Amino acid sequence: MRPRTERRPQVSTVPTAARPYQGRRAGVVTRVTANALDLLVIVVIVCVIYAVVAGVLFLLRPTSFHFPSGLGWSIPVIGGVVAVPYLTLCWRMTGRTYGDAVLGLRVVNYDGQRLRLVGALLRALFCVFFPIGVLWVAVSPANRSVQDVVLRTSVVYDWLPTTG
Repeated sequence: MRPRTERRPQVSTVPTAARPYQGRRAGVVTRVTANALDLLVIVVIVCVIYAVVAGVLFLLRPTSFHFPSGLGWSIPVIGGVVAVPYLTLCWRMTGRTYGDAVLGLRVVNYDGQRLRLVGALLRALFCVFFPIGVLWVAVSPANRSVQDVVLRTSVVYDWLPTTG
């Protein structure tokens, strides 16, 4: 058996125009766009959950079936229940969510490493319960959101597929 060697991506894989930004903190427009894409992912997941619930109800009572209605506050609660594990697992496993990956962003801790599980969970809870905190990036000279300041994290441009 051959020894396993880790393939390290070369900086040359980063597009030429993007190289000066590699590793710098992302601005408000990029971060809000990434968050909007993540919100879209969460909405799709919640819609799938609704469809599964409706399907089960149909299977249980096909003759008197009607789509669930009057859900009220349950939709935002289910969205939060979906968002926290989604964000936590993405930030813990790869450092990026779908929106981050599309825009070339990565969430890192104060050492520039991926977040640990507790840090990822705290950041996810903070982002779900205080989403407007990301707008602090617009006035912060260091491009840091309220979540970043409190939890000592950063969202940086990172087009490389893996980190060290």
